[in-house]
Amino acid sequence: MSTSLLYHGFGVVGYQYIRTDYKEGQIIFTLSRKKFSLRCPVCKSKRIIKHGSLPRWLHSLPIGRISTFIKTEIPRVECKECGIIRQADIGFADARYTYTRALGRYVLDLARHMTISDVAKHLGLSWDLVKSIQKRHLLKKYGKPNLRQLKRIAIDEIYVGKRGYLTIVLDVLSGAVVFVGNGKGSDALEPFWKKLRRYRKLQIEAAAIDMSPAYIKAIRENLKDTVIVFDHFHVIKMFNEKLSDFRRQLFNITEELLPKSVLKGTRWLLLTARERLNSEQDKQQRLEQALELNRPLATAYYMKEDLRQLWNWEGDKSAAQWHLTSWIEMAKNSGIGMLKKFAKTLERHFDGILAYFDFDSLSTGPLEGTNNKIKTMQRKAYGFRDMEFFKLKIMALHETKYALVG
Repeated sequence: MSTSLLYHGFGVVGYQYIRTDYKEGQIIFTLSRKKFSLRCPVCKSKRIIKHGSLPRWLHSLPIGRISTFIKTEIPRVECKECGIIRQADIGFADARYTYTRALGRYVLDLARHMTISDVAKHLGLSWDLVKSIQKRHLLKKYGKPNLRQLKRIAIDEIYVGKRGYLTIVLDVLSGAVVFVGNGKGSDALEPFWKKLRRYRKLQIEAAAIDMSPAYIKAIRENLKDTVIVFDHFHVIKMFNEKLSDFRRQLFNITEELLPKSVLKGTRWLLLTARERLNSEQDKQQRLEQALELNRPLATAYYMKEDLRQLWNWEGDKSAAQWHLTSWIEMAKNSGIGMLKKFAKTLERHFDGILAYFDFDSLSTGPLEGTNNKIKTMQRKAYGFRDMEFFKLKIMALHETKYALVG
């Protein structure tokens, strides 16, 4: 085997080829270190004295589907310049690991397009080895994220099964997850605030959140100059929950006034955006029938549809402010308790709702997309035993190339 093939094929420099052995479906290349390539691992001086050597087997790039190993002797050297006795640098592998750098790079390249199990099966490696290679890389790249450029963030929690909740902080401008905290609420964000305090000149302009009192309090205490933007998806979601409860109450009290069959099965129709029902005439007719027979329900439904139009005033905050003010007044005068209570909720969060128009339609929408990817990734992996690795995988999601669904 030529030295050029060793270099171009396996990334090996400073070694000479000795022989090739074939054992139990494996290929073993035996190499020896060239004397002129030996240097002090600390100061790189050539003025060294050898003190024996130790044999090493290093897993290398496969040839086809056949596993390949490189066998060599790693010398210990004493440096005459700095007086240190240490193992010489291998060059093509890290002294602490059992695989070559070329194999590590190849595993990482494949991991961007394939799952761990797929990579392990394709290369004939153990699942644990592939995972450890990926974890070391992720820890080096994402273990200490740089928060200097952080301007706009989104915060939300995600349920991950038996492990409970994780709180996710997303850099909205880059699409990268910059923090994953254990649990939910203000306590889960404490490590994040601690990291932010290291950046004295950091100025986060806006934070998109739901109307959780815990998040509101945490941001006001730790990011005093940051504008809170209440996510419009969560506003409508909250109203839908109230509307669903209201329909249930009506369902329980209308038996003497009209058949329950009128309201039965209408929950999905009430919560679905009206434009999505336009193509399904039978469902639209059923919804209109229920609304005609129950005026309070009709009022609540049409108020929901009117509230959804608030965020269509893009670029015109004054019109949106007029829209929201009018909606609140109509809800107060509706005579329906549910609408009156929700109007008070919107009044308390008035500025945060309208802040959406000050920051290019900032919302937690991108974070919702990331949460869906997290769920899919967890499902494909049948859960993660190593929570640290799971968090690192979440922080690398914006660079993942393989298909998460389908």
